[in-house]
Formats: sequence, structure tokens, C-alpha cells
Amino acid sequence: MDGGPTCVQCGKTFTRMNSLKIHLRIHTGERPYECAQCGKTFTRMNNLKTHLHIHTGETPYKCDQCGKIFTRLDNLKTHLRIHSGERPYSCDQCGKTFTTMNNLKTHLRIHTGERPYECDQCGKTFIRKGELKIHQRIHSGERPYACDQCGKAFIRQSELKIHLFIHTGERPYPCDQCGKAFTQINNLKTHLRIHRGERPYSCGQCGKTFTRMTHLKTHLRIHRGAKPYDCDQCGKTFRTLSALCTHRHLHRKKLMYPCDKCTKILWSSHSSKYHQWTHTGEKPYQCRFCDRSFITGSQCTKHECVKHLHKGQKLNNCTKDKALDTSGNNHCHNTPKQFV
Repeated sequence: MDGGPTCVQCGKTFTRMNSLKIHLRIHTGERPYECAQCGKTFTRMNNLKTHLHIHTGETPYKCDQCGKIFTRLDNLKTHLRIHSGERPYSCDQCGKTFTTMNNLKTHLRIHTGERPYECDQCGKTFIRKGELKIHQRIHSGERPYACDQCGKAFIRQSELKIHLFIHTGERPYPCDQCGKAFTQINNLKTHLRIHRGERPYSCGQCGKTFTRMTHLKTHLRIHRGAKPYDCDQCGKTFRTLSALCTHRHLHRKKLMYPCDKCTKILWSSHSSKYHQWTHTGEKPYQCRFCDRSFITGSQCTKHECVKHLHKGQKLNNCTKDKALDTSGNNHCHNTPKQFV
């Protein structure tokens, strides 16, 4: 392109002067082609013609592999790369590949730190314009994705899809080591750290490590002395929301279970039963691999995952299939007799 018409604002060169004139509209903001039906404007006549398909309902380009339809031929061509596996655009910094140049350009902002889209209400910045639009719903209160079974509404469509698993009972991401299943792939990835003994988030003040960033953030409140959750009835403050929820039960007299051996008050019959075992020394949950026992099933399960399952140990006198029930939960080997 040496010697061709060049944009004086960004340095981009063109083979034709007409292409440069159209390009300059990006910098001037000129959009001379307007849709007569909705008022949307465009820099090119071809873009306006393509836009009109939205109003006419015309979708002239169809994928012959999955049936998806498009208003533009170039969008169909890009879509076909999903089926072919073609990813022709590669990041020269990390090697990640993409189906479109725009996706690569957006990805490069991770390396450059560029976050060009800023919220005008709180100042938070984003890499993608779509992320900013979703964020702005927090301020506007807009929740466009509603569950047709219970009416609960969400900011993102992906959140609605995850919520629907509550109604269907579906947990499509099972752990191949212990069988526990999850509704989100990210939760499975986090869970696998238990088996690997991986704790990638470390406190810079005391060195304690965590499997989740959220757990580290909660832990840091100990060092800062922050207790952001306050009870609206008595004003007492708490470090975590779960602690506040537990405290609120104390204001419901009918749900209080005072211990007859100490001054502690419990808010559920199960909590009261577990607490009684701290006085009696009883530990009814037995590890399936060693002689250790625990007061609660969750403590026992965590112990097995950290100390045994991530090392590849097999269950004693039990096949893997028997160790897990059909719901993906732990088999009754560590269920105390009181609850069988």
C-alpha cells in the first residue's frame, strides 16, 4: 500500500481515495445514511441495506451445517469457522487464536491494559462495550431475563440459564474424582483444586492460602477490621453475610436452641446436635481411608478430598460406583447412624 491515500489521523493507508473518504467518517462521526423506519444511521449505504433486513425479516444467508441464518454474507463466512475449526487470527504475545480480527483486537487489550469503555455513573472501566452495557443495568435496575417458572429476573442471560438448573435439578459438570456435580464449569474447576491441593490465592500479610479469590477477599477483612454486614435489629456487625444470616436467627425466639452445658445458643436443631458432640467428644463421621473421624460430614468430605482422593487412593472395600450415590453425593460410608 506504499504511496496510496493515507489517513492523517490514524495513519491507515488505502488503495482508493473513495475508501479513505468513507474511513474518515469514523473520525468525523459523519453517518449520512439513515434508516427511515428507526432512525439509525450508518457510514455506508451497504450497511444501511443490510440493516433493513431487520425490519423486513429477510435473512438471506443460511448455514448448511446447523441452519443458523444471517443477514450478511460476511457474518455467515465468519460463523462457518466454528464448524471448520479455523482460527486464522493469532495473538503474538500469548499464542491464543481467534475466528475474527475484532476478537483478537479486543483480546490484545488484556495485554495492553486498555479499558476504553467507562461507566459514566461509577467510573468502572471495561474491555468490551457489551460488558459496559450489562454493567449499566446495575445502575438502571434493568433485569431483562426472567425465569418463566418463578419470575426471578437477571441481568445476564447466562445467569438465567444457570438459575434454571434449580428447577430442573440438572448439574451437568461432575467431578471425575469424587462424583460431586456442579451447575457451572467454573465451580467444577475451583473444586478440582481441592483434589490437587492447589491454593493459588495467598494473603500478603499472613501467608494463608485459599482456593477462591472470594475467600481471600473475605479473609482480608480480618486484617482491615472490616465488618460490612450489620444487623438491622441490634446494630451488630459481621465480616460475612452468612454470619449475619446466622445471627438474625437469634432474633427469632422460636428458632433458638440454647445449650444446656454452656452459654452458647444455636439456631437450628442440626446445629444444636453438632454442638452437643463437642461436649461429648462424639465424632460420628468416619473417614473411608484412615482412622480419623469428624463431627460433621462436610469436615469429613473435605478431609478425604485433601488428604486422600487427590493422591489417587481408592476406597476401602468399595468400588468407585458404590462410593457415590446416584445424586452425585457421598455414599453412606461416612453417614452417622443417627441420620441413617
